[in-house]
Amino acid sequence: MSAATSPTALRALLKNYGLTPKKGLGQHFLWESRVVERIAGAADLSKKDVVLEIGPGLGILTAALARQAGLVIAVEIDRNLFPLLKENLKDYDNIRLVQGDARTVDFGALLQEYAPGFTGSCKVLGNLPYYITSPLIMRLLDGGFRKELLVFMVQKEVAERIAASPGGKEYGSLSVAVQYSADPQLLFQVPPHAFYPPPEVSSAVIRLNCRKRPAVDVKDEATFFKVVRASFRYRRKTLKNALREAGLWDPTKENIFEEAGILPGRRGETLDLVEFARLADVLLQTQERTEE
Repeated sequence: MSAATSPTALRALLKNYGLTPKKGLGQHFLWESRVVERIAGAADLSKKDVVLEIGPGLGILTAALARQAGLVIAVEIDRNLFPLLKENLKDYDNIRLVQGDARTVDFGALLQEYAPGFTGSCKVLGNLPYYITSPLIMRLLDGGFRKELLVFMVQKEVAERIAASPGGKEYGSLSVAVQYSADPQLLFQVPPHAFYPPPEVSSAVIRLNCRKRPAVDVKDEATFFKVVRASFRYRRKTLKNALREAGLWDPTKENIFEEAGILPGRRGETLDLVEFARLADVLLQTQERTEE
């Protein structure tokens, strides 16, 4: 592979192919090889692993993954990068390049097509465009295919929100939603100068170990997430006021907080997943009793 080991070398490589980074796609190409190796190493890869890579860009991480994994299926939205990718990755016979949008592509179908005999859980890695990070992570966690872990480069603030614990300003609905399905680990930060062009914000690498079953048992996931979203949508309000504002609870009826063992004067940012689950289950039971 033609290694772009500095911003100057990367600019020259792009110029060779008549390419420039596209702001609309959030393209910030990682050139720092030490960071690339750390990202690949965070996935604990072996030749038994199938990797889904989101946004291979210029292929520097793709190559590092291919050296360690059995198969890498790399999904890239920018078709203009394919001539460069194909040239740079020509020495690897275990890479499959797919032109597609990670927000809509059927990952399960890709696994069936390119790894038909694979029965395990794949690993998902990538340097995610910051503007689609949250919805893409949720789509991957909810997606109908088996995955063991996700390792992503994301905006530092988003990584902190994902890994946040109750009680802090970073803790919110994204924290709860991700932690419901995965155990997050904030691994390390990456400075802007490791990219070309450098982004205006710092980045961080986060690892999400996918849970075999959700972190908490709930009677109805839809109700659980309605309670979570309402609690943080009105995060300056107390829980009782937030749920009332969202139209989820009528204070003239049963006292769901007493039944759930949660003080109504608390705010959503202080509840952990177990407490959210308990409150959602009591709310659902109350609604069911009201309908009878």
